[in-house]
Parts: sequence; C-alpha cells; structure tokens
Amino acid sequence: MKVSVILIMLLLFCNCKPLKIQNEVKKHTDTLILWHHKDYIQDSVYGISLNKWYQEDFKNTKNKIIVATIDSQIDINHEDLKGKFWVNQNEIPNNGVDDDKNGYIDDTNGWNFIGVGNSNLQAFVNFEFVRILKKYKNDFENKDTIQLQNNPIYREYKRAFEKYLDDKKYYERYLKEENVLISAYYPAKDTLHYYFPKDDYTFKQLDSLYQIHKGIEKRFTERVDDDVPSERTFSDLIYYMRMIKRYNFTIEGMKSSSQHNDSIVHKLLNLNYDDRKKIKNYQLEKGYGNNTLNSDQRLNSHNTKVSSVLIGNRNNNKGVKGFHDNIYIMPLVISPFGDEYDKDIANAIYYAVDNGAKVINMSFSKQFSLDQDIVTQSLQYAEKRNVLVVHTSGNASSNVDITPFYPTDFSYLNNNELTQNLITVGSTSKRIDSTLVTPYSNYGKNNVDIFAPGEDIYVAIPNNQYTYDSGTSLAAPMVSGTAALIWLYYPNLTVQEVKKIILESGITIDKKVVKPGTKNELVPFSELCKSGKILNTYNAMKMAEEISSKKNH
Repeated sequence: MKVSVILIMLLLFCNCKPLKIQNEVKKHTDTLILWHHKDYIQDSVYGISLNKWYQEDFKNTKNKIIVATIDSQIDINHEDLKGKFWVNQNEIPNNGVDDDKNGYIDDTNGWNFIGVGNSNLQAFVNFEFVRILKKYKNDFENKDTIQLQNNPIYREYKRAFEKYLDDKKYYERYLKEENVLISAYYPAKDTLHYYFPKDDYTFKQLDSLYQIHKGIEKRFTERVDDDVPSERTFSDLIYYMRMIKRYNFTIEGMKSSSQHNDSIVHKLLNLNYDDRKKIKNYQLEKGYGNNTLNSDQRLNSHNTKVSSVLIGNRNNNKGVKGFHDNIYIMPLVISPFGDEYDKDIANAIYYAVDNGAKVINMSFSKQFSLDQDIVTQSLQYAEKRNVLVVHTSGNASSNVDITPFYPTDFSYLNNNELTQNLITVGSTSKRIDSTLVTPYSNYGKNNVDIFAPGEDIYVAIPNNQYTYDSGTSLAAPMVSGTAALIWLYYPNLTVQEVKKIILESGITIDKKVVKPGTKNELVPFSELCKSGKILNTYNAMKMAEEISSKKNH
C-alpha cells in the first residue's frame, strides 16, 4: 500500500552504508556469516546444506561450467570475483574486430546490450507499462467500448494505464515531499544555530523545543501541501529538522534520493522520453551495445552481489564463498534504471546459449511484457540446447498466478506453460517459524517452482567491500549455483532432469506460514509454490549422482 513513504525510501538512500567486516570475521565466513550454506538438522536453519556436501561428498573435478548472469553491470575487479569470469578465447581483446564471427566485437568477457558508443550505457529507460501506453496510445486512448473489453491487448493497455496513473501520483508526491525537506534543511540549521552553536542537537532536544514553540499541529503531508518557503514559521523549521534527525537523514542522502526520483518522474514515467535514441539497433539482430561491463558506478552493484553468491572465491579467506571455484560467470548487461527491454532479454539469452553458458541466472523481474513471444522463443531455443534458466519471482509480495511477473514460462493469455527449462524462485529467511517466507517475496502455487534463502545474505559489493542484502534476486543464484554444481559432476544429465532433481530433492515444508503481503494470514507453505519445498543442494547432488549413475549403466 502506497502511503507517504518518504520516510522509508529516504532511509534507503541515507542509511544503507556497506558493512565493512573485521578481518577475524572474514576468516570464518562459512560458520559465522553464510547461514544459507548451513543444514537444518545440523544447524536448525533452512539453509541449502552446501557445507554438508563439502564436508561429506566433495571431490575434485577438472570440469568447468559457465553461468550467464543477465543483469546489471558488474565490478569485474572485485577481489572475491577476480579470475572467475568467462573468457572468450576466440576473441582478441580490444582490436576492434569480431575475431570469432559471433556478431559481437571484442566480447572478451560478455556483452552490454544497453551500451552506447564505446564505453557508455543507457542508464535510464521507461517502465514497461509506459512503453505499452506509447505503443497503443493511438489505438485505445479515450476509448472504452464493450467490443474492446474482449480484446486482450486493450485489457493489458488498461492495466498499464492504471499502473501509470498510480505510479505517477506516487512518485510526484514523493518527490515533492523530499524537496520540502531539502529546501528546509539549511534554513532550519541556520535558525537552530542560535540555540545550538555547535549544531550538536539530538532528536530529543528538537522534540522538546518543538513542544514549546509548536503552533497548530499538522501532519507531514498537510505541511507539504501548505508549505511556502517564505512563510515557514520557527516551529515549521524545528518540525522538519526534527524529522530529519529522527530518521538520521543526511542532506547528501536526501539530494541523491531526490535526484534519483526526479529521473523516475521525468524519464522512467515520461511518455515523451526516447530511451533508445542513442542505441542505433535494438531489434533481434546481433551487434548493438558494447563490451563495457563496468562503466557506471551506479549500476554495477546488483550483478556484483548476485555473482558473488555463485562464484565468491572459496579459498582466499575473504568475503563470500560461492558454490565452486570451477564455476565461471558470463556477465550480460541489460538492466538499467527502469524496466528491461524484451529484445535485450532475448538477445542476452541467445548470446549466453551460443557462447557456452549452461545455466542462465535472471535476477530481475517486471510486471508487464510488451514482447513476451520473443523472450519465449529464446527460452525455447535454450531448452533445445539443454540450457537451464533460473528466474527470480520478484519482490512485490504478489501472487504471480494472478498478477503477471516477467520473464516467465507461462502464458497468462492461454493459461499454459511454454517451456520446461525455467525455474522461478521465491525467497525464505533464516527463521524457521511461521515467518519463514520473506514478507516481500512473490509466490504462486503454479508459477513459483521452489523457494531458497534470500534474506540477510552476505554478498560482495563494489570496491572490495561486503554487506548483507535481501531479495529474491539472491534466492535465484542459490538455484543457479546448485544447477551448475550438478552439471560440474554429472554432465550427462538433461536440462529437464536437472530441473526435476532440484525441485524434487528440496526440503518439504509441512507447516503454515505467513503469506507475503499480509500481517499474519497463515497458509500452508505448499500453497505458495509448485514443489512445496526449499532448495537443498546436498540432497540435489545425491539425487543427481543416483540418476546419473543409472544412465551410465
């Protein structure tokens, strides 16, 4: 529910500083930090039991495997990821020639499908529902007839229009509230300097001062609507600074947040914004974009986190431990600020398959899809070539059986499954009570396949730092890592067999849990996903060994 969420959103920009872990903690990440690697029986937590597999069944292998991460840019120089990137051996670096004739020039480690020129990228793009409005505006604007109600494209247009109006109102309001606090900051600071010459006031002190001088009490939203900078009273200034202190906002953080949300209003939601003008070719032909994977510091964090779950160096005594040191990442950049283009998604899948990826991790989602068919065709292409695709369910606390989330292997129009090589993953916490499922995770009896750890996950972030983060984006690579581990040791298995193994070998959760998006509504866990299970890597490896052995005899 969207209320005046400036308090929540500003906290994101003002208080989310990466956690620097002390050296003594770094040396013991497997026991102190990486709870998601633990085992339920040994540790009383629904981890994936990766530690158990290493303790009981680990053996060396010379095999190597590539996992493509279709995601944002990435910190390719991070200490915990170095040396773990796919290298295109058939491409001579930076010679301006497509040496391997794959359609991409100098793609030595991957490709950036939103790249502009030689080293830049298109950072801001429309939301997908805005693109839908732009495409069908002339067909459907100001039309609402009985005949059109039966048109599925019109129904999607109406859904997109409702989303557009809702988000436009929300972000414009949010931006207005932010700017009021920003504009009040320095006048309030100057005024309070008389009472606090060292500017060392606390929230408690400001609250006491406000109680003395306050006039007619108003809510924050009322003050924003009435506020005129030249007419602010002393009590108004105390009120605003009191709020800033209460939530530990900083002027830098507020300005950064305001700049970001200004871009949402004027670019992501702007029907007149041309977000592909700088990218000459964005059809399904190859070659548009560039090979730069790490040019924008604002956009290289997400894939760094996701990839560290998969390939964090297990032997450097630092940071994160991934699934195996023989797993290599192929970064494919499609994620800007805004919604990914279906053309970029499809082209990235084709690229991954054609260049040797065995598993594709897609830790992104969107509520609309303008060209689902071309993504479906790329998924089917991957299936025919024995490639598994793993997708996050999304972080909207929604039932994706009812509310569409893309990419998906399901046709909401025809109510049927389109491929057999995609696994959609929801998120769980380290709690084993009724709050086991994270409150933000999407769910669906038919369209979410399995759950995996996705809360308080220790990850790498740019500039050789580490932090805890949460989201279904981190649950997906748990499954991708497990699939990669299976194929490292049992390469004779088919994609359908690997998917079946992952879903059937999970831990069955036979209890009621709080349904995401509700305060305390209890539902059987089995109603939230197809398998009714949480990923368990140890069990998956055991089952894979058994099935592989039978195939060899």
